[in-house]
Amino acid sequence: MKRSLVLWAIALLLTLGSAVWQRLSGPTHPIRVRESVAGQEITGRLLRSQTVGAGVPISLQAGAGLVGEVRWRRWPGDHPWQTVGLRRAGDRLVGELPAQTMKAARIEYSVEITDGLGSTITRSARLRFKGAVPGVVLAVHVAAMFLGMLLSLRTGLEALTRGPRLAPLVAATLICLGGGGLLLGPVVQKYAFDAYWTGWPVGEDLTDNKLAVAVLAWGVAAWQLRRGRRWWVVLASLITFAIFVIPHSLHGSTHDWETGRHIQAEARSRSPMA
Repeated sequence: MKRSLVLWAIALLLTLGSAVWQRLSGPTHPIRVRESVAGQEITGRLLRSQTVGAGVPISLQAGAGLVGEVRWRRWPGDHPWQTVGLRRAGDRLVGELPAQTMKAARIEYSVEITDGLGSTITRSARLRFKGAVPGVVLAVHVAAMFLGMLLSLRTGLEALTRGPRLAPLVAATLICLGGGGLLLGPVVQKYAFDAYWTGWPVGEDLTDNKLAVAVLAWGVAAWQLRRGRRWWVVLASLITFAIFVIPHSLHGSTHDWETGRHIQAEARSRSPMA
């Protein structure tokens, strides 16, 4: 019993760590702003994800005497820049970029804050719009993926320590990753970005691709375990952990403003705003 609890604890800590890293390093996590102009501090966050039909709020804490504006345009493509002014609201400069109605539509924007005397800071970001996903569907998907990662690590540890409960753990891992991810994941993506699958061979979405690789690895591990080759389970666990360290939503689908179709625009741009 003690051995099992220790292994579960190790698996849980590694899962929580990878989940936090994936969240903080992903391209949808807000960009933190902490700058200063003329000795006055500017703090806040720039959003990189928003629901279709909702405006994009800009709100930065900025000292009195500072003014600002936001330049934005549709992305990708050579679209004209538009400007939205920031207004003073107490100790903050606030504004809002217009809502977009197309799923997977992206914009890029730059916030400029100045003291009016030549001192200026500029911070930039890209943002993707997503459709609303039903809460129950999203909750089940997220729970299944978290549990799948936890089970993957715990199963790998069971194989590594030659534990007795390997077969049921392998089956549970495959069910969570396959059912909650490979089957339910496309449903979530359809709600959010109007496409069931944007990974190989139709696209380059790393979220789709890495999930497919993980499920394949566990399918092979389950087959090899029937032949007594438990080291394949360790390998599948390591592959899955490496995959989950990759930030979520990299190379996701993007609405093409010219054609109205989805493209993999991120793969063609290395701008720091991506």
